[in-house]
Amino acid sequence: MLAPLIAVMLFLAVIVVVFAYLRLEEIDREQEALRHDLEYAQQQLRLRLLERQEQLMRVARELGNREMDAEEFKTRAESLVNQYPELNSMSWIDERRRIKASYSSLSASHFRLAGETLANGDTENTFNLARELQQPVYSQRSPGPDSLALLELHIPLSWRNKFAGEMLVEYSVDGLYRFGVPAEVTARYAFSLHDANGALLAGTSVPKRNPASRLLPWASPANEYEAPVSPVGNGLVLKARAYRTSLGVIGSGLFWLVCTLSAMTAWMLIANWRHTRRRMQAQEALQLETNFRRAMENSMPTGMRALDLQGRITYVNVAFCRMTGWSESELVGRTAPFPYWPEEDIELLSSRLDDELHGRVSNTGFQIRVKRKNGSIFDARIHASPLIDARGQQTGWMTSMTDITEPNRVREQLYASYERFTTVLEALDASVSVAPLGTDELLFANKMYRLWFNEQSSGHVRLAGNTSQPIRLSGADARDSVDTLVGMPTSNLPDVETESAEIYVEELGKWLEVRTRYLTWVDGRLAQMVIATDMTARRLAEEQAAAQAERAQTASRLITMGEMASSVAHELNQPLTAINNYCNGMVSRIKAHQISEEDLLSALEKTAKQAHRAGQIIQRIRAFVKRSEPNRTLSEISNMVDEAVELTEIGLRRFNVHLTHHVAKHLPPLLVDPILIEQVLVNLLKNATESVVQAHRPADRRRIELQVAPSVAEGKRVVEFSVTDTGKGIDPEVMERLYEAFYTTKAEGLGIGLGLCRSIVESHQGRMKAENLYNGAEVTGCRFSFWLPLADATPDQAAHQHPAEKVSG
Repeated sequence: MLAPLIAVMLFLAVIVVVFAYLRLEEIDREQEALRHDLEYAQQQLRLRLLERQEQLMRVARELGNREMDAEEFKTRAESLVNQYPELNSMSWIDERRRIKASYSSLSASHFRLAGETLANGDTENTFNLARELQQPVYSQRSPGPDSLALLELHIPLSWRNKFAGEMLVEYSVDGLYRFGVPAEVTARYAFSLHDANGALLAGTSVPKRNPASRLLPWASPANEYEAPVSPVGNGLVLKARAYRTSLGVIGSGLFWLVCTLSAMTAWMLIANWRHTRRRMQAQEALQLETNFRRAMENSMPTGMRALDLQGRITYVNVAFCRMTGWSESELVGRTAPFPYWPEEDIELLSSRLDDELHGRVSNTGFQIRVKRKNGSIFDARIHASPLIDARGQQTGWMTSMTDITEPNRVREQLYASYERFTTVLEALDASVSVAPLGTDELLFANKMYRLWFNEQSSGHVRLAGNTSQPIRLSGADARDSVDTLVGMPTSNLPDVETESAEIYVEELGKWLEVRTRYLTWVDGRLAQMVIATDMTARRLAEEQAAAQAERAQTASRLITMGEMASSVAHELNQPLTAINNYCNGMVSRIKAHQISEEDLLSALEKTAKQAHRAGQIIQRIRAFVKRSEPNRTLSEISNMVDEAVELTEIGLRRFNVHLTHHVAKHLPPLLVDPILIEQVLVNLLKNATESVVQAHRPADRRRIELQVAPSVAEGKRVVEFSVTDTGKGIDPEVMERLYEAFYTTKAEGLGIGLGLCRSIVESHQGRMKAENLYNGAEVTGCRFSFWLPLADATPDQAAHQHPAEKVSG
């Protein structure tokens, strides 16, 4: 069968070899002709370069012997450049690389000027090489983006055996190609000049090889040659490639005719094979299919068992035998009761087998116990289906058996875990409830919830309604698989942050802290979980702490006024003494009839003014000391500062301390309790006064400065209050405990002033800090500052704030 095909292939091989031999002969002839013409062109270029070099050497000798000046050099250079088109420019360069004279053709891309210094890196390197060798040196300069390729010739100049510079001659590579390569060879071949890296400098672009010729192993690029151009060397390479003159072996029509006839002969021989091989392949495919099905049945972990219509076992797979421990020969042909049935379950399994043979089977299967050959028992799930033959008739029943011992164990563990989880939730002292959105169904409620709300979903809805507005669905939408939540990213809802709120439940008499979040229930529905914790005790503690803070603030004001009592008495003594003097004077002058109505009116006005002053002092002290509920209102900053300054000026004058205060213009009002802010300012000013007095500063340094200006803190607009004194500052160990309750450095202090000041500032969402001022290593004073945020609520909103939010302990 193979002999005819081998003969045809041998015939085709002989034809291919003959064509290949003829083609190789043709290629050899082309190579020999190309090599000869390339050497001829190379010789012409070499002769032309040597002729130009000899002429240029004569000019260089005249320059070296100083027989020629710059003007004569330009004249000679112009004559040579115009006479020989391959010359591009000529330059006379001294030993310091400065150009003394130069001439360039009109086609030159670069004109050198007298006095210019060579700056090109390649040209400078060639200059140094020619100076060391004392011989002419050629170098190839790569073309730039907008310039032509140039060939440089450096001819050293010698004066009395000393290096006297060089003559730089630039050749146009394109001119060398056009005037140096004979036209008769460029007509037959593609000639081109390349640099050492293979880049094309001038000439004809080399045509690509015939793609069809690459299919033959002997079709190598033999018709391409290259040779260096002397005396330049490898820096300038002449390449030549023959133009395509024949179609080659692949393009020959006779070759394709022979191939076509050979292919037709081979195709007819192969057609005879195909008929024979189809039968063999069908037989092999049937055998492979049988082996595949057998391997698949033997490798699957599910046990397979086939019964005929009478209940006799006709087939078992390897997995079934491995699960039961019985071999195929021991099971095939057996009828009920089967050997893998436990003795205590024979009656039940016989009933199940009867149901199976009569078609009373469930799609979900049923669970049974199976006994292995060694006597051990395992749980299995059985699925049965009719066994249909190729003609569509039922011949029995196919049963699959799966070992479910491990799934049953996992299920039991999960149930035990669920029991533990439920026990923990039932023991919590917080209420936990879960309900789906849009329905009144309660999915889960622990013991505390049932104790409070008696398993009614109304408690869950009430608690959830106080934290966020739940999503309500209609009954139809709740039952539909596409509900009103369509378009919402409900898969991301369980990942949102937990919402919390504090509510009061009247029927329970408790304050509850309620936290809610969304979660996906086990059946895929979106549900809401609510956790409510009893916080009544904590709420009462917070209210008691707020009351204690209020009483501490009042006590602090009383203590401050107690310390200021003597100064207040001195301050009131002045207007009272003035009133007494005015009254005694008027009485004396009236008795002596020496007072006019105008003088009497003036004296009475002054008396009234002093009485009003005394009344203002008393009223201000009463307002400062009086205990009242915190009342946040939009208050002017300048009024609070003036009130605090007037309250502390008495003590300042007593101790000869000078106070300067500055309030920035156009400050907006603050939403604060003005009495509390005045208390903070009075306390800070009083402490600053005591610090200055204890420092024993001279009169010109007994100063306190109060400044109020806008600022920015924690990313928001605030108003900053700062009190700066010239005392001795605060010791580092005192700075760490500055706001600690009942800690003081004063002999008669209670240690609650600064702590209350910071509590007042922080209850207004502000911050307080203290820092020492330095002049080098010397402490020159201390600065207490605090800031309050600008008002972002109306007075009505502030009045409705919860009491716990108004005062901070």
